[in-house]
Amino acid sequence: MKTKITNREIWGIALPIMLGNMAQTIINFTDTAFLGHLGVIALGASMLAGLFYFVFTTVAAGFATGIQIIVARRFGERNFGRIGVIFQHGSMFVLALGLILFSVLYFFSDQLLLWLIDSENIYEASLDYIKYRRMGIAFVCFNFLYRALYVGISNTKVITYSTIIMAVVNILLDYCLIFGNLGFPQMGIGGAALASLCAEISAFVFFTGYSYITLGKKEYGMFKLHRPESELMGRILKISTPAMAQKLFSFGVWFIFFVLIEKMGETATGISSITRSIYMILITPCFAFSTTTNTLVSRIIGEGHNEQVFPTINKVLKNCLLCTIPIVVLVAIFPVQIASIYTDDLNFAHLVIPSILVICSGTVFQCIGNAYFEAVSGTGNTSAALYLETSILVVYVLFIYAMTHLTTKVELVWTAEIVYGALLGILCYVYMKFAKWDKKKI
Repeated sequence: MKTKITNREIWGIALPIMLGNMAQTIINFTDTAFLGHLGVIALGASMLAGLFYFVFTTVAAGFATGIQIIVARRFGERNFGRIGVIFQHGSMFVLALGLILFSVLYFFSDQLLLWLIDSENIYEASLDYIKYRRMGIAFVCFNFLYRALYVGISNTKVITYSTIIMAVVNILLDYCLIFGNLGFPQMGIGGAALASLCAEISAFVFFTGYSYITLGKKEYGMFKLHRPESELMGRILKISTPAMAQKLFSFGVWFIFFVLIEKMGETATGISSITRSIYMILITPCFAFSTTTNTLVSRIIGEGHNEQVFPTINKVLKNCLLCTIPIVVLVAIFPVQIASIYTDDLNFAHLVIPSILVICSGTVFQCIGNAYFEAVSGTGNTSAALYLETSILVVYVLFIYAMTHLTTKVELVWTAEIVYGALLGILCYVYMKFAKWDKKKI
């Protein structure tokens, strides 16, 4: 008997993920919107230091992707008792990983940022930002793990709750700490970082309490002490390691993108900071629906209905485009008004417009590319996903390097997002069409 995924089921998974993904988008938006009124130095520093910080968190995000794929597969098999065991093994790894990443950031971030950033003003402001933000990296790692768990069991509404909590905490503390309102000290860019740290901690506390109350039952065995299983840990790492490497390479190259732009000057960096913030809003539905594709593909295979994989991918992609295109059109019609949210300087707002129009096109290509890429990961063949994206990232870096040396127009550098999305879609579609992904066991 065939199982067909309905549009309602797709939205039931994607919408809470979309709202969950808005957590970091909202943090980035509020930080950028507030700091934009302090000038291009604060804008550039928060962007570069924030991206530098998230390069490290992508390792945890990649591990969580592996956990999500395995949890979704067990959920599709209705083998609920193994989910708690998988989560506990993931927790042990994430705890160790969080401590290692914090140590690296604590001891080496100053030297690494000095090596990467040319502007002394942006470098000094970046140090002020990272000294607070690095304190929350272990909490971010666990938040990724919790989101992977709830996406894997298709109970994504909890991600919405955590997002609301993070947004409220971050916006309130940004208002208080950046400008020194309501009796708080005026901390500038450091206040933005401290507000983000508190938001991340609040989400971790909520996830832990919610999980204890709702998943503490015997069916999942979430908070029951399980003996370590080396074979299980090996299988988790076999799936997760390529995903960790893929996320690290992908986001590392994204960071290199902005490092190269920073070398074009402080104005170019400020323009790209605003462009990035708008882009993250535009691409939020793309990430939500692509994660939905990953989960549904893994679940469908677990249920034994491989013939439904392609129809499901295409159905999710159609819903993604229906959600994304109206937002893209709205931004393309009112770019000046949107850019003015971030700055009081109307001339500077006009400088951002060409880059905004480029990312509007790039967003559509990213929707297509990410849908098929996450389908590849959803089959469990994360090694293939790693090889496919690595080959594309080589082209992406070469393109960025060439554009930053051949032109002074920031918007032409941003066309790299169109190139990346198009190549990702083509290669991953070919893989899903012709590779023997249905033979993969996890």
